[in-house]
Amino acid sequence: MRSLPYVAGAAALALCVLPAASPAFAAEPDSEFAFQDSRITESSGLAASRAHPGVYWTHNDQDEPRVFAVDSRTGKTVATVTLKGVGKPRDMEAISVGADGKVYVGDIGDNRNGTWDHVWIYTFPEPAELGDTTVRATQYTVQYADGPRDAEALMVHPTTGRVYIASKNEEGGGLYEGPHPLRAKGTNVFKKIGEVPWVTDGAFSPDGKRLVLRSYFSARGYEWGSDGRLGADYRVKGPIQRQSEGVSYTADGKGLMFSSEGVGAEVRKVEVEGGGDDGKASSKGGGSAAGDDTEGEVPAEAAYGAVVLVVATLLFLGVRRLFRKG
Repeated sequence: MRSLPYVAGAAALALCVLPAASPAFAAEPDSEFAFQDSRITESSGLAASRAHPGVYWTHNDQDEPRVFAVDSRTGKTVATVTLKGVGKPRDMEAISVGADGKVYVGDIGDNRNGTWDHVWIYTFPEPAELGDTTVRATQYTVQYADGPRDAEALMVHPTTGRVYIASKNEEGGGLYEGPHPLRAKGTNVFKKIGEVPWVTDGAFSPDGKRLVLRSYFSARGYEWGSDGRLGADYRVKGPIQRQSEGVSYTADGKGLMFSSEGVGAEVRKVEVEGGGDDGKASSKGGGSAAGDDTEGEVPAEAAYGAVVLVVATLLFLGVRRLFRKG
């Protein structure tokens, strides 16, 4: 996510007071980890591999057309996939793995509040073997039925294969449904099917019965109906992170992985109550996100860090409004 230059310094100064966490490194897959690759500077999306247990796909937002496969056992990059056959990305913000075995990359960011009349989705088959490679990707052109907008969340339903995008707006966004299947020729028009909060990423549970959407300070879960619409919502207690950007279910549905931007950024795990796809996210394995109700007291350090994050974001939004009016 880009921010205004004169806000970035103030925000960085405010964020430096946050206590650093040290995720445990373990031999088990789907453990908490930190990105070890210095090229991963702005991890803006996260998706569990279907073909390689314990591996997660991620990418920078304003970068070359490439994605990284990271082993959660070590935090090390085990494959860099460069996409050919697509243009230079403008703002890649989301990634998901579909039931068709393809990786979907959403070049859907629009930090100028909806000035681009179209955005793109890129897809490529998930490699059977991990290693640095170049693949020919398919590029899809996307428009929204109600006009351009900023977005950072793209989710592919694990059983139907339909693609969804959640838009990002401080007053609340929308959930958009794409045509199925997507067409490489022409334009794919996404239609609004629901209201959602301010969203920076989202993920379906592996069985497709739940959808989790995260923002900078909180996360929300939704029952997903057989009609392909949002059902009852519930709280999801995620960790407090410096730049909350990505979320993914683990491949077995027993946990949620939350990622953040920055070199060496941490990926934190939150267990799902009851285990598997039928459970809801608990606070085990991670602190609770600001904005959600919690049981018991919130540690003073976490509360102070949340306040600093809120203040920094309010400053950013206020200055951005002035910038737009100017």
